Amino acid sequence: MKNRTQITVTLLIFLIFLVSLFMGGCLEQSSGLGGENETMQKEEADKNKDDPSGRLQTEAVDLSDIEAGNLSLSGNYRLDALDIELKAPQYKLPLQESDIVNYREFSQKFLTDEAAMEKLKENGFVVIPNPYNPREEDITAMYDRLENEGQQIFITSDTLLHLYHVQFDESMSQVEQNELYGILWELDKALLDASIEKYNNASGEEKEAAKRNAAYFAVALSLLQPREEQIKEIKNPYDPEAGMYFDPAAKEKYQFEIPAFVEDDVKAELSLIEAHEGFDHSPIFLYKEDYSQYLPRGHYTHSEILKNYFKAFIWHGRMSMLLKGKLIPAENPEKEARIQTIQASLITSELEDNPELLKKWERLYAITAFYVGVSDDLGPYEYMEAMESVFGNGSKNFNATAMEELKIELAGYRSPEIYGGTGSGDHEPILTAEQADELLEDTKGFRFMGQRFVPDSYIFSRLIGPYTKEYTGNPEQVPFTYIYSDYGNNRGFPRGLDTMALLGSERAVYWLDELDDSSYKNYSLRYGELDSEFSNFSAADWNRNLYWSWLYSLQPLLKDYGEGYPTFMQTDAWQDKAMSTSLASWTELRHDTILYAKQTYGIADELPVFGDNPAGYVEPVPEFYNRLLALIRMTADGLEELDTLDEDTARNFESLESVLNKLIEISEKELKNEKLTEEDKYYIFKFGEIIKLSSSADEEARKTTLVADVYTEPNNELVLEEGTGYVDMVIVAYKLPDGRIFLAAGPVMSYYEFKQPTSDRLTDEKWREMLEVNPPERPEWTSTYIS
Repeated sequence: MKNRTQITVTLLIFLIFLVSLFMGGCLEQSSGLGGENETMQKEEADKNKDDPSGRLQTEAVDLSDIEAGNLSLSGNYRLDALDIELKAPQYKLPLQESDIVNYREFSQKFLTDEAAMEKLKENGFVVIPNPYNPREEDITAMYDRLENEGQQIFITSDTLLHLYHVQFDESMSQVEQNELYGILWELDKALLDASIEKYNNASGEEKEAAKRNAAYFAVALSLLQPREEQIKEIKNPYDPEAGMYFDPAAKEKYQFEIPAFVEDDVKAELSLIEAHEGFDHSPIFLYKEDYSQYLPRGHYTHSEILKNYFKAFIWHGRMSMLLKGKLIPAENPEKEARIQTIQASLITSELEDNPELLKKWERLYAITAFYVGVSDDLGPYEYMEAMESVFGNGSKNFNATAMEELKIELAGYRSPEIYGGTGSGDHEPILTAEQADELLEDTKGFRFMGQRFVPDSYIFSRLIGPYTKEYTGNPEQVPFTYIYSDYGNNRGFPRGLDTMALLGSERAVYWLDELDDSSYKNYSLRYGELDSEFSNFSAADWNRNLYWSWLYSLQPLLKDYGEGYPTFMQTDAWQDKAMSTSLASWTELRHDTILYAKQTYGIADELPVFGDNPAGYVEPVPEFYNRLLALIRMTADGLEELDTLDEDTARNFESLESVLNKLIEISEKELKNEKLTEEDKYYIFKFGEIIKLSSSADEEARKTTLVADVYTEPNNELVLEEGTGYVDMVIVAYKLPDGRIFLAAGPVMSYYEFKQPTSDRLTDEKWREMLEVNPPERPEWTSTYIS
């Protein structure tokens, strides 16, 4: 990657953050924790690894040259030390009915199915449909029912992950609706006005570039602008529709006119966006674009403001001003690419010459990058530096000679690592890894607010497509397959298992082999390269932003639980269940960040006395709780420093911190084979009521039924959907220090993976209809623990 001599404030927020982690250090220690002893503090010199992506590792920088101002985010990830001796009491499998103290009560209430009973005896646990409500969408509801009936309660990792998702999603949607929408409007309006002025005063190719920029920003403003049916006056702040519509004042505030000289192109572009049917040639940029991506999904269906924000932001995230003309079907592709480069130069110059405008861009980029990460594509920062190299401090003349020099300069900058579908179908068939790299180079260019580099999309781009051509196993046993010609890859689609495997799940590797989903030419080679790359990441690498840190929090759930953990956790079936939990949480992550992630394609004073009787059991995964606690602190502290943390959200995060601290304490006792105190027991018994304090989100926001498309295969016009469904019940057998074995129950998330037509990408609302009428099958490997 080209060394940068000047980098503006926001881009360095994350570099400062990482360096502060190295300098301050944060150490997670464990004794006997399955070999996961890891030092989280590394010297900066050890970070100079070979990284072809340019985003997986961070450049070393001279902090003395940085003026971070009010946007400095330092030391926000703090992982406390753990020191646990693993001595959880064991029992023999298969279990006998006579071994379980409360067997009769549970068997009559929950274990009426013989197959479920057999799985419980075999593995020490089983997952069954929710006996209280098979279509339950609130993960906290089961705790209340269990408490009311006096049943043994099992507190699950699923619950905490879902609660974090709720807070992550709510905090993001609030800042988007209350602040980012307005910033984006102001940016687009100012840049439209500047483009019109430039068009009126320029000539030649510069005039044409200004014209296209006017069209570009007019499209964005048209997508942001409230339509009549989106405006509604809500006088009662407690009205369920409060916040769902634009206020009547917005009609006057968000007004603009499409310039007459670009009206036809703008309307043609808007027509394709509103139809969102699939790939078509852009009237403004000429190359092919996937207009199905413009359907608002995720939390962006919850309000009219968010719907419009989604469309405009994805326009800015996807449309590229290309450096090369290879993907532009035109009479003179190189001329078109030169004009697009002039477009990017004009936008960059306007930002550079207008500090207040640049601050708005940086504010928008900083907040979204803290959640999801930095752009996979070049943007204003890189173009500012390149233009300085070419033009110096003098005037800028965007003639053909200068543009050629600028393109040569920018050629030395990084290429994107994830192919986002630009110009799909307008390139030669991709049959080799070299051709795939060339295609990525052809998509290099300027994106105003580029979609973000995320590790799971990077994994998909490297494992699937031209990198794994030719299936070498038995064609009659190919699972999850859709053959397509362009890439020549029989597998066609990635799986969530690929991501889990590279996050450290040996069980995912097992299932990829068992399901014949790794028998592809070059798959092992590419997997090995990725495994080497990911295994070298430090804790600081993993905690560069909230997206990466969320994935890092899942890793303790994916390990092989060995001696010293409860018996049920040492089974292969439990590894499958934990993997399902992780996949469901990953689905929620992709759901929450669907706009930004680049797609590849207090306790009562008087406590009841439990005596020798238990109240239930906490899933003993203190490493997971510890990492999730650090993630929550990082989220709250970072948002506070960015001045986007409101009082309710801060209170919710503080409540979650308190919950996780208590769960760490209790689970440590369980693993050490220590008796729980009366307070511990009461905490488990009242857990349903306690966690209600950790979220002020409404019923809609708390639902577990979510969907996210994570991969697009354009040739067959299919997308890979990841979904979470209704809440299931898990029943586990746990042993007390006195030798008694009890059953306890708790809620777990359900996970789905399936293909869907590109023209019918699913919203949460459509997914819920599908779940109710015709749900897809669960992944085959879940049969080991689900009855």
